[in-house]
Amino acid sequence: MTSGGKHSELMSEINVTPFVDVMLVLLIIFMVTAPMMVQGLNVDLPEATAKPLDSEKEHLIVTINKDQQVYINDFEVTVEFLREKLLKILQGRSDRDVYLKADKDIPYGIVVQVMAEIKGAGVEQLGMVTEPAVIEKIRKAQKTKS
Repeated sequence: MTSGGKHSELMSEINVTPFVDVMLVLLIIFMVTAPMMVQGLNVDLPEATAKPLDSEKEHLIVTINKDQQVYINDFEVTVEFLREKLLKILQGRSDRDVYLKADKDIPYGIVVQVMAEIKGAGVEQLGMVTEPAVIEKIRKAQKTKS
């Protein structure tokens, strides 16, 4: 292309309109799909007043759901093999911290049994995952409205 005038110089301008259109479409796609990408298992956690954990690295999470099924991250495991699986997982890790998420309606004895298996695997620090008390109040208010 040449620009008008006496000189026959090439005009080099980038048309950014298609680029902006594509970026806006991608932004909309990510905004729509992000809420659908929920991690972990659905567990009704007890409430507590504590500050949130730093989420800089991926933590090893043991979950007990309302049906008393035990999971290591997203993989189901029986209580009998929990210690064995954790020993194998923790062999290659420098971080030996484990976090326990248990549904608030699970009997205390099962939670203690799982905690004993976790500690038996040589876990140095076992953290309990809870839900902030404020969020629980908001959820109850939303349930009563619907």
